[in-house]
Amino acid sequence: MTILDGKKVSNDIKNEITAEVEKMKAKNEKVPHLAAVIVGNDGASLTYVGSKVRSCERVGFKSTLVKLSGTISELELLDKIDQLNEDEDIDGFIVQLPLPKQIDTQKVIMRIDPNKDVDGFHPTNFGKMALDMTSFIPATPFGILELLERYNVQTNGKHTVVIGRSHIVGRPMSILMGRKGWPGNSTVTLTHSHTKNITQITSQADIIISALGIPNFLKAEMVKDDAVIIDVGITRVPDDTTKKGYVITGDVDYENVSKKASHITPVPGGVGPMTIAMLLKNTLLAREQHRLRKGL
Repeated sequence: MTILDGKKVSNDIKNEITAEVEKMKAKNEKVPHLAAVIVGNDGASLTYVGSKVRSCERVGFKSTLVKLSGTISELELLDKIDQLNEDEDIDGFIVQLPLPKQIDTQKVIMRIDPNKDVDGFHPTNFGKMALDMTSFIPATPFGILELLERYNVQTNGKHTVVIGRSHIVGRPMSILMGRKGWPGNSTVTLTHSHTKNITQITSQADIIISALGIPNFLKAEMVKDDAVIIDVGITRVPDDTTKKGYVITGDVDYENVSKKASHITPVPGGVGPMTIAMLLKNTLLAREQHRLRKGL
């Protein structure tokens, strides 16, 4: 059984990006600039955004953190997005989700310039991805593809079962695994909360990608021998025996499923670190496209 070590691979990617940035600096070129917008004081969101800012520093990117009040109006947030769209120094930016109740998330995503949408959530980028055109792929699915590629996991002709149909992971993953090329060319079944006989489906899968958010949902009896298991789930489960009072748990019953799998991602340390690495990779791509558009 091979552990798909997202921590190691993400570190490799950051080293590769750092080398690219060093080349830019040597030529006196503009380094990539990523901005992150955070609305309110959600603890998990602050943690995520903080790690994104630190990752920018690590690879030599310029970063800007835009902190806004949780009581901000939708109109004020849209105005801030317009400013970021027009700011020539910023190559890409993200708006950290979830947003407060008074704000329509879809309206916010639609307002972001697709050329700066390094999260890959804008319908223009999603549509291009679905049509096999060059686009920003959402960071988590992009990270999963990169893990499969770097560990030389064969996907051609395989049966991939995706559990969960979110716009951020499940649905894009189902499209990407069925696209032409590698990783891809697999036969994809997309399952969700209304799927009947899910065990019957997962037990036939060569590759399972679970993005459900239910701790330990995928049990050993749901998996065939030598399946490839990608666990996207990340849930805080209360645990009084730990200092933090909780443990981070994935969708997969790791202890038992790992005994049957050929490859598996741990939680934490699997898909999670890859997400930030691929956000940086998208920002590098955005900077290059920005340079080409300006004819620099």
